[in-house]
Parts: sequence; C-alpha cells; structure tokens
Amino acid sequence: MKISVIGSGYVGLVTGTGFVKLGNEVIFVDVDERKVEMINNAQPPIYEEGLEELMKQFKGKYHATKDYRKAILNSDVTFICVGTPSREDGSIDLTYVKQVAKELGKALREKKNYHVVVVKSTVLPGTTEEIVKPILENYSDKKAFQDFGLAMNPEFLREGIALSDFLNPDRIVIGVQDERAKRVLEELYAPINAPKLFTDIKTAEMIKYASNAFLATKISFANEIGNICKKLGIDSWKVFEGVGLDHRISPHFFRTGIGWGGSCFPKDTRALIRKAEELGEEPLILKAVVEVNERQPLKLIELLKKHIPELKGKTIGVLGLAFKPDTDDVRETRAHVVVKKLLEEEARVIAYDPQAMENFKRFYPDVGENIEYASSGEEVLNRSDAVLIVTEWSEFEELDYSGKIVIDGRRVRKAEETAKVYEGVCW
Repeated sequence: MKISVIGSGYVGLVTGTGFVKLGNEVIFVDVDERKVEMINNAQPPIYEEGLEELMKQFKGKYHATKDYRKAILNSDVTFICVGTPSREDGSIDLTYVKQVAKELGKALREKKNYHVVVVKSTVLPGTTEEIVKPILENYSDKKAFQDFGLAMNPEFLREGIALSDFLNPDRIVIGVQDERAKRVLEELYAPINAPKLFTDIKTAEMIKYASNAFLATKISFANEIGNICKKLGIDSWKVFEGVGLDHRISPHFFRTGIGWGGSCFPKDTRALIRKAEELGEEPLILKAVVEVNERQPLKLIELLKKHIPELKGKTIGVLGLAFKPDTDDVRETRAHVVVKKLLEEEARVIAYDPQAMENFKRFYPDVGENIEYASSGEEVLNRSDAVLIVTEWSEFEELDYSGKIVIDGRRVRKAEETAKVYEGVCW
C-alpha cells in the first residue's frame, strides 16, 4: 500500500519505517525542514537501534515532505503520529492533532478515492470521534465511515527496541467502525503474526491508557516494596524473582530502582487522572503511583548524603541521562530530578551518557561550571568524589568502580561487585 505518516518522531518514524520493511511505500510529513532533509538522506533525526540501517537499506521506498496535500493525494492510508504533550494541569494538549486533522480534511476534500485516516497518537477516549472526526468532516465536506475511513490504532512501542516491537508485537489493537476501513487495516497488518483485536474506537483509545497506567503501577508498587526491603536488609530483586514466578503476575516490570520516565508513562498516567477527575471519579491508586514515582529518584540523594553529608563543593558523577538505555530521549528522565537536586545542594556535577548528552543540555543551557559533560564513563569515575548510576547502559557494566562511592539506581552488577562503597536504592 501507499501510506502517509504525519509526524516523524519516535512513533511516526518507527511506524513508517516498519511499514516500508513490510513492503509498502511511505511518505513522511513533518513541519520541521531539518527532519525532512535528514529523512530524505536516510539519517534518522532520533536515535533508535537499527533504524538508520533500515532507512539506508530501503532508501527509495520512502521520502519526506512538508506538503500535506501531496502526501494525502498520493497515499491510501494516513497515520496521525504527532505528539500530545501534557499541559501543566496534566491534561493533554491536542494542538498538533487538531492542526493535522484540519490539513488532512483540506486534502481529503480534493480526493475522489476512499482514504483511511488512522489516529496513532495517544489520545483519551472520545478524542477521535468527538474532536478529530468533526474537524475532518468540516474541512473535507465528507462523512466519516462513509466517504472516508477513520480508525484508532494505538502504539505499544518501547524506545530502544521500538522496531522489534513494531514487527513482533504482543498484539495489534484497532478501533474501527466501518467494515471498509477494517478490511484495509487487516490487509496492511496481515504480514505481522500477532493477535489482532478489533474494537470500537473509544475502547482502543482506553486500552492504550489502561496498559500504560498498569505498567506504571507495577513499577511504583515494586519500588514501594523495594523501599521497605531496603530497610529490612532484603534484596528486593530476589523477592520479585519469587513473586514473578506466579503466572498470574509475571516477572516483567518488577525491576526496582528510581522509577519511570519517558514520553508515555508520566504523560498518560497524569492525563488519565485528569480525565477521571473530570468524570467525577477519584483515581486513588493512580495518584499514589505518580507520588511514589516522583519521590523515588531522590532516594539516590538520601543515600549519597549518608556517605557525604555535605555536598557543597563536592564533584558528583552522574552516569546516564536518558530515561532508559538505548535511546537519546530525556523526556521526564529521572536524571533531571537528580541533577536538579545536586545543583540545589551546590554540588558540582560531571555527567556522561552515550547518546543523550546533547538533548540533556537543554535543561541546563546556562549553568556553566557547576555542570559539565564527560567524554566517557571512565572520566566520570576519575574526576568525581562519588558516582550516581541513573541509566543502566550496558557499557556501564564494563567500568571498574574500585575505590569509588557508588549509589546505584538501576543495579549495575559490576558496580555492586567492585565499588569501595556500594548502595543500591531498593536492595
């Protein structure tokens, strides 16, 4: 098929490249001239393992443009993959989604053939039908589910292994109302061997939020138990190894540490809380999940001050700035919370991350001599009074932590084995 993908961030670029690998032709649409140019030169504007190789391999099967009209008129299916960032009150900002719907509607007005519009951006239940649909109909002068198809297809991609997740998913969820759109999406996803769940549109939207909220809950639960285990001298990882053997529970997402970040869990959990409150519900569990997660990274500082009570003037190393390994994404990273606290304590910070340092610099563009970035993990160890491990990059397992005070938020085994003083957050 001929597919257009609006938005070329993590979701859009991975989705489009995945569809190219499955034998389709893809047009990426983005308002950012730099991204368009990079994609057309087979250079991904984000870091995602395996993405650049795949883009080079299939160069010629895709291209990028800023022209909505050209993309829609030359494709059969359009995926909306733009961001839905959080507002200060936790609700989601639909500005980009609305802008895209408007441009899509204008292009659909000119189109004679049946076209399917698929919302892949994470939006709250009711958004596709109550906000996207009226805009599309107004600007196209056409009727959804009759003149054009409209569906909701949430993404379940994990940064760092997103391409693998796209091609080998646990499930594919498609919210759809008209049979014609359903057949198109069945055909599009036919090459992927995974359970395919067809629902109504609002249910598909809710599945995404419920999934992320539960995974966030599982991590915060593990961390709360881990904090208790720490005070009892119990290894929480061994506890959850035992808990996870129960087939009703499973071992996944029980890695205790300093909590979750990224572009999905924080935003989606807050948005669901806000929506629940608007509906007159009190989401007690979800609020507790967020509260535990906000406190958790500060456990690193608490443990550090057991060994260095006065941090003023001390040089503290920070290993890892991305919210998780194998990505350059620093959205809601726990490193931001940790570094902010260290600077408030008037410590000097020397930080290193294999991919995320440039992105992290936007948090502290003018701090000057109080924060600097190292060229390697070894440099951090050599120049610091103590080290905090914030992201579990595999290369940190290759370092020698001898003679160092290490406060570990992610359980790097080499640090546990070699550090002079070792403290794990939850173990």
